[in-house]
Amino acid sequence: MNTGYLSYALLAMGAYAFVPPLMRVATTGPNAVPSDVAVVLSNTLLVAMALGVLAYTGQGFSTHLGSPKIPYVLAAGLFLGIGILALYRALSLGPVSVVTPVFAMFLAFSSVIGFFVLGESFTARKALGIALAAASVYLVSGT
Repeated sequence: MNTGYLSYALLAMGAYAFVPPLMRVATTGPNAVPSDVAVVLSNTLLVAMALGVLAYTGQGFSTHLGSPKIPYVLAAGLFLGIGILALYRALSLGPVSVVTPVFAMFLAFSSVIGFFVLGESFTARKALGIALAAASVYLVSGT
């Protein structure tokens, strides 16, 4: 089994762990940046970085715009936008220790979608993992 993707998953986890605490600091207290402004600024940097990766790797951009899979990309972008706007707003209103675990349940829900919509393998071990994730979120985010 090719597990080369795990290093990227671990990098993503490590990098993303800093997003909620940084956004909480940025969007609260004196001189707070409004959460919607924070979304625009942080995601502008994201787009600039992605364009840099495209340029560095020589990947074409416009050649893929005619792909029949573009509607999936656009739908994912719509849901990403809704999710990030809601996450940043939640972080501006509530504690990282509650907002982040609740938000992170998207991982379990994505797994369920993978099982039932994409036909990925579903096992008792995975079911237990999802149940424990839900229990963890309940325990960590309780006040």
